[in-house]
Amino acid sequence: MSKKNPNYRNSFADKFTRWVKGDYDPIEGQMEMNAPDKEVFGDERIRYVHLHIVKSNNYSERMFEEGLAKNVRRFTGLYKVFGAIVAIFIACLLLWTVSYLPKFGDPNAPENNEVATRYIEQGLSETGAVNIVTGMILDYRAFDTFGESCVLFVASCCVLILLRVDKDEDPESRAIEDMNDRHYEPRNDTILQKVANFLVPLMIIFGIYVVLNGHISPGGGFSGGAIIGSGLILYLTAYGFEKTQRFMNEKVVKALTVGALTFYCFAKSYSFYTGANHLHSIITPGTPGNILSAGLIVYLNICVGIVVACTMYSFYTLFRKGGI
Repeated sequence: MSKKNPNYRNSFADKFTRWVKGDYDPIEGQMEMNAPDKEVFGDERIRYVHLHIVKSNNYSERMFEEGLAKNVRRFTGLYKVFGAIVAIFIACLLLWTVSYLPKFGDPNAPENNEVATRYIEQGLSETGAVNIVTGMILDYRAFDTFGESCVLFVASCCVLILLRVDKDEDPESRAIEDMNDRHYEPRNDTILQKVANFLVPLMIIFGIYVVLNGHISPGGGFSGGAIIGSGLILYLTAYGFEKTQRFMNEKVVKALTVGALTFYCFAKSYSFYTGANHLHSIITPGTPGNILSAGLIVYLNICVGIVVACTMYSFYTLFRKGGI
């Protein structure tokens, strides 16, 4: 039928076309529930029907909540059972694996191979480090230690992202935090400051000693950096952020950490490249037992110590105040 036909309006074709376009609903007005007529049912009947509907809805909601609670209890029970089964399976697997391990001190154990023998017998001549452990982690396996240092750096970045409080975001809350900082960290505590004046220089000097002697005696960058970081935290606790930030602020921490990691990466890349290609290296082991010996180990220990100290300090400041 043509649209020009006067009978086209409300015809089947017209209704079908408008239904396809969404302009026409064939059941409009037929599915809606209209309010009951008071003249037909009366007020009492309407109130009765309303109360019945409300009771039905409450009953339906109660049944739904009971069913949901039953499903939750069922899921919780299955979850506990499944968790116990997985834990027992893992424990049995570990015990089964342990039963195949060699006995302690067995000379035929896999760990007693030519690698350990090489570390012990030729470590001093090849690395120049009297401390075999330091020679191993900062020469033979120096990139493993570089990965550990990068893990500390990434951890500090994650803590910075999660806990940092932006100064420009809410100045009022920042002012309140500064006031709380002055309240909870008394900067005029004479006893604390006198003790800090005595201990902090000793801790810093001892930390530097441990770092520089890591290739000669037990110690190194990790332990020495932890001692230096503890000294910085003690100074911060005694004198507060205002004085500490004059020499240890966010820019200094970032510059020291990034600079130490960059030097570590380039130094060992050069060492590994020359060694892998049998090229002459300007880095020599030196005289074993001297401070300036063992090739790059002293400088790598310094880099590791800087990263550890800065990480400890930044962790404390971020957890304490939300900033460095």
